Amino acid sequence: MRPFHQGNLGRKICGGAITSWPSRAREGFQLHCRLSTVNNLDLVRERRLKMSDHGKYNNWTKTGLIQRVKELEQQLHVATSLGPSSTQHQTSLQQEKHKQPRREGDEVAPPIKKPRVKKKMDPSKYSTRYIALKLAYLGKNYGGFEFQAMGNQPSIEEELWNALTKACLIFPEDEKLVDFDCCEYSKCGRTDRGVSAFGQVIGLRVRSNRPLPKEPAQDEDAEGELLQEVLGADQNQQQQQQQVVEEKPFDDIRDEISYPHVLNRLLPKEIRILAWCPSPPPDFSARFSCRERQYRYFFTQPAFAPTPSHVEGVPMKQRTRKIMKSGWLDIEAMRDAAKRYEGEHDFRNLCKIDPAKQITNFKRRMFESDIVEVKDAASALPYLKAAGFAPEDMALDSGEVYPKVYYFHVRGSAFLWHQIRHMVAVLFLVGQGLEQPSLVSELLDVERNPRRPNYVMADEVPLVLWDCIFPSDLSQSTASHREDDALQWVYVGDDGPSGRFGQFGIMDDTWQMWRERKMDEILAGQLLQHVSQQGNNGSTAARAAPASSTNSTKVFEGGNGGRLSGKYPGVMKMKLLESADEQNDKYAKRKGYADAEDMRAKKGFRSNKEQDGDTPMADE
Repeated sequence: MRPFHQGNLGRKICGGAITSWPSRAREGFQLHCRLSTVNNLDLVRERRLKMSDHGKYNNWTKTGLIQRVKELEQQLHVATSLGPSSTQHQTSLQQEKHKQPRREGDEVAPPIKKPRVKKKMDPSKYSTRYIALKLAYLGKNYGGFEFQAMGNQPSIEEELWNALTKACLIFPEDEKLVDFDCCEYSKCGRTDRGVSAFGQVIGLRVRSNRPLPKEPAQDEDAEGELLQEVLGADQNQQQQQQQVVEEKPFDDIRDEISYPHVLNRLLPKEIRILAWCPSPPPDFSARFSCRERQYRYFFTQPAFAPTPSHVEGVPMKQRTRKIMKSGWLDIEAMRDAAKRYEGEHDFRNLCKIDPAKQITNFKRRMFESDIVEVKDAASALPYLKAAGFAPEDMALDSGEVYPKVYYFHVRGSAFLWHQIRHMVAVLFLVGQGLEQPSLVSELLDVERNPRRPNYVMADEVPLVLWDCIFPSDLSQSTASHREDDALQWVYVGDDGPSGRFGQFGIMDDTWQMWRERKMDEILAGQLLQHVSQQGNNGSTAARAAPASSTNSTKVFEGGNGGRLSGKYPGVMKMKLLESADEQNDKYAKRKGYADAEDMRAKKGFRSNKEQDGDTPMADE
C-alpha cells in the first residue's frame, strides 16, 4: 500500500470534517493519517541522511572518485539489464533457460563481469616503523603540497597518499579518503600552488619487513619442560642458545623495504623520493624538529626580452633617476637590498596576512640573504650582446654568455604566508631601478609604516624549497649560525648502484624528464635567435622611425615577461592595505565575536610560540 501524503485536503478531513463519520471508520482514517505522517518523516530523515552522505566525497582522491563512478555505472548496468522484473523472477527465468537445450545459432549474452575487489592486507600480521622521507617535486602542474578537498588541481600529498596506499605501506580504514591521521604523519613545509621543492621532508609510520616477535606457544613450553627432564637443564639451555644464534639478526637497512624504490615506481615522474631516514630521533616531527629552511628563487639576466634602444619607450619624466634598460637588472643593487633582510625583523609588510589564523607576531629571523649566480647554467643568445639590446652603462664581457641565471638565496627558521615572493618582488623593483635598496628598510620599519602598500608579489613557479635542516640538539639550537643536518639519510643508490643508475633508477628517470624540457629550451632558444636576426632592424630607416611615446612602465614580477603597469608611482605611494590588527578584528567581527582578542580567547587560539610563529613552519 502506497504511503498517504497528507496535503491541505487531508488536514481538513483529519480536522473536523470527519466528526460525522462512523466511529470505526473515523478511528481507522485518523490512524492512517498518523502512520502516513511517520512514513513521511522517515522519508525526510532518509533523504537528509543521503544528502549528508554526499559530503564525504569532498575529501576523496581523484582515483577514489573515478573508482566510485565505475562502481555506480556497473550497478546501474546490472539494474537496467534486469528490467522491471524482480531479481527472484529473473533468477528463475535464467534457471529455466539453463535447463533447456541450447540451439545452434542462439545468441549468448556475455556474462556480467564482477568488479575486482582488492584484497586488503591484515595490518596485524606486519610490524611498523617510524621513518622520515626526503622528497623532491616540480610543482608547476600541482595545486600545492597540502591536500585540498575542493582543489581543481592534484596536490603532492594526494599523489603520496595514492602511492603509499597502493604499496600497502600504510593501512587507512578507507583508501579513497585522504586522512594521514592513521600513520603519525608530519610535514616540514606547506608549499603553495606552483612552488617546487628539492628537500621537502615528511615523517610517518609505515609497514616494515621486520618479523613480528613470536609468541611462545603452550606446546613449545611443554616440549621445553620435557627436554629439560630428559636432557638436563644445562644441555637444554645450550640448545636454546643455539636456536637464538641461528636466528638471523634483522638489518635496519639491508633487510628493510626499499621505500624510495617502491614509491618512485608508483609516483608521477615530477615527484621523486630522494632518501629515507631509518631512525629519526625520539619525538621527531618533520614540522617542529626543523630549525632551518632554505629557499631559492631563480631568475635570468636579462629578466625579460630587451627592447632595442631606437624603439624603447622609456617615460621621459623618469629619466631623472637611474632606470635600467628594459629587461635588464642591477644585480649589485639587488644584492644590497637582499642583505638588508638579514637578522630578526617584523615582516608584516612583506607577506600576505591570513586573518583566519589570527597571527599577532610577525617577527622572523633570516640567517642569510643574498643574490647568487648559477654557474654553467646559461644558454647562449648572442643577440643580447648586440648594440641596442645591451645596456650602455654595463660592461659585458665578450667571453660571457647571456642570459645568465641567478637565484635569490634565503635561509631562515620560519616564514610567513607568501613572504619570500613579496621579498623577491621588492628586489626586482630595486633591480630595475624603479626603487632604491632603502625601500627594504622602510618596509621593515613597521612603527612608521604599519600598513603594507598594495604592491604585486612575485610569480610562484621559480620558487624552490631547497632544503630543510634538522640539527642534532634542538634544545641548544638557536639557529644563529649555519646548522648541519643531523639526520642519517640513506639516499637512493646507497644500498646498491642499480637504484640510482639502473634502467629504472632515479638518474635515468630524472634525465629523461630533464632532456624533454631541455629540447624545448633548445628549440625555443634557436627560434628566438633566428627571429632576432631576421629583417633589417639596424637600417637607417628603422632607426629613424619615431620611438614609442608610451608612458607605461614594464615591471618584472618573476614571470615570463614584463607587465605594463602604466606610470609607475613608487611602492610607498601605492594604496595602503588595512593593518594586521584591523584585518584580524574585521575577520573576528564577521564571525560573530567582539574583536580579535575575544575570538582568540573564546575559540582557543594558542597564544604560545606555535601561534605566534616562533615554532618553525614553511608556509610559502
